[in-house]
Amino acid sequence: MDLTIDALSAAGAFTSAPVRKEITWRQGDDDLSATVYVRPLSYAVVVADIKTAVDKGDAIASRIAASIVSESGVPVFTPADIVGTASPDRGPLNGNLVLALLQAIGEVNGMGKGQS
Repeated sequence: MDLTIDALSAAGAFTSAPVRKEITWRQGDDDLSATVYVRPLSYAVVVADIKTAVDKGDAIASRIAASIVSESGVPVFTPADIVGTASPDRGPLNGNLVLALLQAIGEVNGMGKGQS
């Protein structure tokens, strides 16, 4: 294929709208669920990953913040929200919620699937 915008578009090389996922996690004695939107790996996520590496930031928090977005693609969290430095009253996200978010990100991006 010739590398053109039309050929790349036809091949699906541009990321689509955020993907809706249902997640569940345990919060104390309760099982909670929520609808989240995951931005497929894209230029925006790669830039966030590189910036985090250069700044020696938290790679996991950065990946969640770049990937979990509103239905229209606006980030829901900052890395500071996730690690707990955005507000001392809130603290960091619950570990089970973090794992559920990472699982949703992995599912949307096909991580953990073997090659066929």
